[in-house]
Amino acid sequence: MTDSPVSNAVLVTVDSLRSDAIAPYGGEYDTPTLSSLAERGTVFENAFAHGNWTPMSFPSILASRPAFADTGRIGVDGEGVTTLAERLQAAGVATGGFNAANGFLTEHWGYDAGFDDFDAFVGGSTDGRAGEFVAAHPTWGAWLQLFTSPFRRAGNYLRGGSDARPFTDASRMLDTERAATSFISETDEPFFLWVHYMDAHTPYVPAPRYLRDTDRRVGKVRMLIAHVRTGLGWSVGDRTLADLRTLYQGAVRQVDASLGRLLDSLDEAGVADDTAVVLAGDHGEEFMDHGHLAHYPKLYDELVQVPLIVDVPGLPARRVTDHVGLDAIPPTICDLLGVDPADEWVGESLLPTLRDGDAPPEAPVVTVTVRGEDVTQQPIPRSLDEGDLLISARDADWVYIRNTETGAEELYDRQADPDQRTDRSTDDDPAAAAAREHLRTVVEDHASMLASVDADARDEGVDEDLETRLEALGYR
Repeated sequence: MTDSPVSNAVLVTVDSLRSDAIAPYGGEYDTPTLSSLAERGTVFENAFAHGNWTPMSFPSILASRPAFADTGRIGVDGEGVTTLAERLQAAGVATGGFNAANGFLTEHWGYDAGFDDFDAFVGGSTDGRAGEFVAAHPTWGAWLQLFTSPFRRAGNYLRGGSDARPFTDASRMLDTERAATSFISETDEPFFLWVHYMDAHTPYVPAPRYLRDTDRRVGKVRMLIAHVRTGLGWSVGDRTLADLRTLYQGAVRQVDASLGRLLDSLDEAGVADDTAVVLAGDHGEEFMDHGHLAHYPKLYDELVQVPLIVDVPGLPARRVTDHVGLDAIPPTICDLLGVDPADEWVGESLLPTLRDGDAPPEAPVVTVTVRGEDVTQQPIPRSLDEGDLLISARDADWVYIRNTETGAEELYDRQADPDQRTDRSTDDDPAAAAAREHLRTVVEDHASMLASVDADARDEGVDEDLETRLEALGYR
């Protein structure tokens, strides 16, 4: 290890977190912890994920590799792939990774590699059988929380407890938080900690106290209706859509509160001034922006643009408007801890930007997804041969999207049309034509790279606990 700004790093990823869902990006949601983090650190205003789904985004976040680039399937267990945790562990950094039960971020797909202490919290619960049921049926957890909240709060008050935490760990947030804070208190420096939150992932199950913090009231019946309508695929009107947004807002606020407690544990351990904190969403979330809910296989900004905030003690606060990709996270954390990045990583470190304000690399950000016969089809594609490959490329001014199987393409002016409503792929305007040709080349090069991959055999299936958790999230 060489000289570095800090001794420790904490990477916090939040599933399904849109960039406009938090206050530092102009969102109306009350997120005091994230606001404080942004005031101290660097906010990347145009950060983009490399996949619209967790399994297609995380190879870049934890291994700085494009999805499918090494095996033709999801995961980071390909030969020659070095994860961030493996790189740091080899350099003598203690490593801990705690994932709040996202079944796609488990040992099965290689995400435990390099972690001295790892738990994905799939199966089992500290809340006993009730907690296990809630983990497998999170929508039921939402109703149980609302109906029993007054009694649980009263009992907690009589026992002299506080109302600081939700009573039912439907998202495994508390299990994850406890494991992470224990790791901090029990680990000597230097260390690397990764924490992944699932609260903002559908179905949105915030504890009642975080719904009380929102501007709109969503009662028991309306919450039930919102979940039933989306769960059964019924049409969603304006009122139900607004209720879903409120539930999402409460879930984001719940993450913010847990993050606050996590950062407090750094202070309590006496290491806050020597610890960098990186916060990112793994992908966004759609609320009928382009006709769907959740995160089906599309590549528009609501699913691709995510928060990226980096707080490094001793470095100045800034806001960066240049576009960046999440594959910059592993080399950046290595740089912060004085460890050389792996040779096969494709992202470039953002430390020069954090320290000196240098502009990040100008290369377009490439994002991929796989679409089956129906855009809403489940199960989620787990390999390149399970549907059409869609690839997008983004630079400062344009978004280009291409179905590499059919050749269908879309082009959007990011400055004039930030919501991607007007397709200019057939526009003869010189600026549009030049952008189309440039970004098409980027996309075609990426598609050629993936086509050349010597794909491994398809995934052979998962165990019962993992399958149950994936089904709970809507993935069969």
